[in-house]
Amino acid sequence: MAKQIVLKEYDFLQTKDTTQKNYIDTTTFTQLENFVLQNEETANYLKLTTKKGFGKVLQAQNYVGLLQTKNGITIEILPKIKKITSVEESKNILLKMLRTLKKSPFKNFHKAELKSSKMPLLEIFISMFLEELATLVRKGIKSEYVSKEKNLHFLKGKLKMSEQIKHNAIHKERFFVEYEEFLNDRVENRLIKTTLEFLYKKSKFTKNQQLIREFLFIFDDVKCSYDIKTDFSKVRIDRQMRVYEQVLIYSKTFLLENSFSPYRGKDMAFALLFDMNLLFESYVGVYLKKKGFEVKNQDKGKYLVAMPNKFALRPDFVINKGTAQERIADTKYKNIDSYKNISQSDMYQLYAYGTKYENTKQLYLIYPKSCNVHLERCSYIQNELHLDVLFFDLTLGFEQDIGIKK
Repeated sequence: MAKQIVLKEYDFLQTKDTTQKNYIDTTTFTQLENFVLQNEETANYLKLTTKKGFGKVLQAQNYVGLLQTKNGITIEILPKIKKITSVEESKNILLKMLRTLKKSPFKNFHKAELKSSKMPLLEIFISMFLEELATLVRKGIKSEYVSKEKNLHFLKGKLKMSEQIKHNAIHKERFFVEYEEFLNDRVENRLIKTTLEFLYKKSKFTKNQQLIREFLFIFDDVKCSYDIKTDFSKVRIDRQMRVYEQVLIYSKTFLLENSFSPYRGKDMAFALLFDMNLLFESYVGVYLKKKGFEVKNQDKGKYLVAMPNKFALRPDFVINKGTAQERIADTKYKNIDSYKNISQSDMYQLYAYGTKYENTKQLYLIYPKSCNVHLERCSYIQNELHLDVLFFDLTLGFEQDIGIKK
């Protein structure tokens, strides 16, 4: 089995010390380095830097997920979470965070999947897809009428006179016809079969491989897709096809890999990366809703400058929007290990929200709790605006320590 490396945020990869778990060979390092250099304008998935005693290293940043190089090395990057040291627990938190992410397939996976956290991340994602596909197959694969033209030995459908004269002037026993056939070889099924073929080459787990073979047998009469992007553009999810929606989101995630994190270059065999800033925002938002708050995400319509409107304001959350106790919260996924490190620009941004939302007197700036430092809530008052800095524990939330009170 190919080598697998597990990193936490800000851990590094190196080529010097073969006894370390984060050791990779120079070929793999070069592939990853090329990947970084080709994508440094769009996102810092990994950071190329130097470390004393190791020379040039690659350091994980605020993107989590997995990378698979051309030579088969898989690198998992997991969140670095306060008080959590085990890989399994970090993976559990990541899966829970992915479950809150909008426009992703992971929101419907069952809690039983969390028990599989000892599996590699890719195998967990594959098993989620196969479970969703099993539900679809139980409900029934959709077919449709497909128009076909063939030269047959019997009359079927409509005779095409021009083609009959062209092809069968000598062969009077044949009929060039156009007819419709009810087949399951439709674009949605072709994309699913293509996903199965793709994952069969990726999976190393016997159970997943067996399930994929069983599904490939079911889709045996379906062709593979040879123009994936075009075929996805043809998909239409109406009421009849609603049962396909989640399976096709998985297919898009696997086949177009860049659904969540666009990247360039051909040095990666597979990459599925998620921005922890987006995951953190999503996770906190769902937490607040579960606590009974009315939360408006990414509110629009306010501008820093009016007439003409310029510099749109879009806070992460407006809580209890339209009420006399309306509050605004913004999440920032930054490692704050001292009150001195609270970002001035973050505070200015929050203050701008408070000046433009007339019903708002209470503002919250939410950071993740640092892995190494315990910081309590801190408050600031400016022109009747109350600015509170909160620290969110990814394992516990707010209320064990400070809480956002209703």
